[in-house]
Amino acid sequence: MRAVVVNAPGDIDALMLEDVPDPVAGDGEVLLDIAYAGCNWADTQIRSGIYPHPYDFPVTPGFEVSGTVTGVGEGVTHVAPGDRVTAIPYMGGYAQKCVVAAPMVTKLPDEVGLDVGAAFPIQALTAFHMLYTVHNLKKGDWVLVHAAGGGVGLLVIQMAVKAGARVIGTVGTRGKEVKALSYGATRIVNHNDEDFVEVVREMTDGRGVDLVVDSLGAETLDRSFDAVKVLGHVINIGEAQGNPFNNIRDRILPTSAAFTRFSISHIMADPALWGQGMDFVLTALAEGWLEVPIVQTIPLDNVRDMHRQIESRQVAGKLLLAMKW
Repeated sequence: MRAVVVNAPGDIDALMLEDVPDPVAGDGEVLLDIAYAGCNWADTQIRSGIYPHPYDFPVTPGFEVSGTVTGVGEGVTHVAPGDRVTAIPYMGGYAQKCVVAAPMVTKLPDEVGLDVGAAFPIQALTAFHMLYTVHNLKKGDWVLVHAAGGGVGLLVIQMAVKAGARVIGTVGTRGKEVKALSYGATRIVNHNDEDFVEVVREMTDGRGVDLVVDSLGAETLDRSFDAVKVLGHVINIGEAQGNPFNNIRDRILPTSAAFTRFSISHIMADPALWGQGMDFVLTALAEGWLEVPIVQTIPLDNVRDMHRQIESRQVAGKLLLAMKW
C-alpha cells in the first residue's frame, strides 16, 4: 500500500509518499480500507517533531479516518467487514490502509457520508468535551472562541449557539468571519483591527465571558485572562502562535479563574465519556443541525499542499486527504 512517511522532523518536504507493507489486524483491532483522512494542526506538529505526546520516527501522521472495514481481530464484535466507519488511529491515517484499536472504531449512520466521517472526529469531539465535560455550558453563557474560523472554532460556535449560549469569536484573517457569523456567532473580532478584551468588556457590560476556548497560546492566551469573568474558565487546546506565559498562577489569581490544558486523548481512555461524545455528535450530524465545513478534498499525492494550506492559517474549515482519486 501507499502511505505518507516522515522519516525525520522537517518542513513539508519531509512528507514522503512511499510503498509500505499492508498492515494486519491483531487481537482487538480493526483493519480498514481508508477513504479519507482528516488534517489537523497536530499533524504538522508531528511532522515538525514538536508534538507533545510520545512517538518515534519514521512516522505516518493522521489521527482521524473514515473507510470500510476489511478485517477484524479476535474479540471484535461491534463492527464487521463491509461496515462504513469513522475511526481514530494513534497516527497512521495518511495511508491507504490502517489498523485501529476496536474501541476507536464507530459505525457511521446512513445519513453521514464517508467524507464527513473523516472530517469530524477529533475536532467535533474536542468541541463537545470542552463545552460539556471539562466545562458545564449553560443557556445564556458568554463564550469567547479564538480562531473562530478554524475547524474547532466553527464547531464550538454551532454547539454553543444550539445550547443557547452567546459567542464572541476572534479571527486573524479577513473573510474568516463570514462562516462563523453564519453559524450564529454574536460578534467576530479581527485581531488586526480591534482589541478582543475591549470588545468582550463592552458586550458583557464589563463582566467578562464565562468561558474562553483558545488554540493559539502565546499572547492571545495570556490576554484571555483579562476577558474572563470572576470564577470563569479558560480552556487551551494548542499553541499555534507559540508558548504562553510561564506562571499560570499569576494569571488566574485576579479572577479566581479555572484553567484547563485539554487533550482529547484523555477522553479516549474513558469508554463511557468517549461514547457519550460520539453519540451526541453523530446524532447532531444525522439531524442536520451540526455541519462540518469541508473546504477541500486533496489527493494523497498532494499531501504537501494540504500541510502548506493548513500552516497558512487561511483555511476556514476542514481539509481532507483522499486515498483514491
